[in-house]
Amino acid sequence: MRAVRSNEVFNPGAFPKHTYVIRKSLDTRFTYEYRLEQALHTVGFLTSIIGPSKTGKTVLVEKVVGIDKRVLFSGSDFKSANDFWEVVAKKVGLSMEGDLINTNATQGTGVADNIETRSTTTKQKFFTGKDKVIEYFKQNNKVLVLDDFHYAPEEIQYDIAYQLKDAIRLELKAIVISLPHRTDDAIRKNPDLSGRLNLISIEPWKIEELREIATTGFDKLGIKISDDIVTNLAQESLTSPQLMQSICFNLSFYLNIDEKEEIDSITDKSVLKDAYNLITLNLPYSEVVKKLEAGPNPRGQKRKTYTLTTGENIDIYSLLIKAIAEDPPITSISLDEIKRRTDLLIGSNDKPDRNRVRNTIEQAFSIIKASDAFYQVFEWKDNQIYILEPLFLFYLRWGTHI
Repeated sequence: MRAVRSNEVFNPGAFPKHTYVIRKSLDTRFTYEYRLEQALHTVGFLTSIIGPSKTGKTVLVEKVVGIDKRVLFSGSDFKSANDFWEVVAKKVGLSMEGDLINTNATQGTGVADNIETRSTTTKQKFFTGKDKVIEYFKQNNKVLVLDDFHYAPEEIQYDIAYQLKDAIRLELKAIVISLPHRTDDAIRKNPDLSGRLNLISIEPWKIEELREIATTGFDKLGIKISDDIVTNLAQESLTSPQLMQSICFNLSFYLNIDEKEEIDSITDKSVLKDAYNLITLNLPYSEVVKKLEAGPNPRGQKRKTYTLTTGENIDIYSLLIKAIAEDPPITSISLDEIKRRTDLLIGSNDKPDRNRVRNTIEQAFSIIKASDAFYQVFEWKDNQIYILEPLFLFYLRWGTHI
């Protein structure tokens, strides 16, 4: 039995205490941890953290703030512009109502001409509002963390920004976390918050940073892993440390290294495909793929099909999905790159032109944009596809649908 087990070393869904990687922000000598510490010590400022999905934004906050000191919310927790402080108060167990006791004393004549004091007591309800909540956060050294801010409706985002503007002046510590390429006008482009923001932009992870997770983790398990396998794991992680943690754990589980002490190295790349496929079995993206492949209502017209080099006949929407999943695995794909990939997949003269490819992407984006948040796995902006969920792209590449 190994001294430490693989699910203790590789934690895709929890704080990775054995494989946490400290990174420096782009073009500076300061780490993200140092910058967040500095931000939280700046009184009267709101901290805005943006970065791609699954890149460790929340883990960074856990590292610096501590799980016991952060009070975590999601943008989807707020349904109305009037319930911000009520939602926050409920989360920390505070009542927004209380009893205000007014006591009025009156004098009268008692026995033997003594002065007798009588008192009347009245009670009235009062609404304590945000002051009580802010005071609780300050006294208990808590930090309000608003994750997935982009999930709040746009009009509510502006109301929350207004509420936070006043609260940070009263020394509330608050962090707002969101994705890039989503509208951040309510926070970063809000004139009311100008000069009161600490801005931290989390860059996508580099291959060498992702490699550190695998090398550190497998070394902790007493296993040597070849450089080419580590690089492959890092490439398939799609700039996501969370996905890298998941891949490393599932590879360990697939090889049963916790129970087989004789395994002291991993050098055979042939095991990777099955390990990757094992991960996709638990990813819930089959319905997303079906929705995208269905495309818009054809209104009784039969769609044109294209013959792939494999002999398979598919329509333009299935062709788009295959193109997104092609090598190299990247989370930001230009229109020209998608066109190049579709041409390679077809390999014949009968290829969709650039406008046809663009229109297909726009239609697919309209479909997911009008769907629930779960379906919004990519964004189309300035002739560029931005994959918002690395796990979705991983599913496209390794899922059982392929």
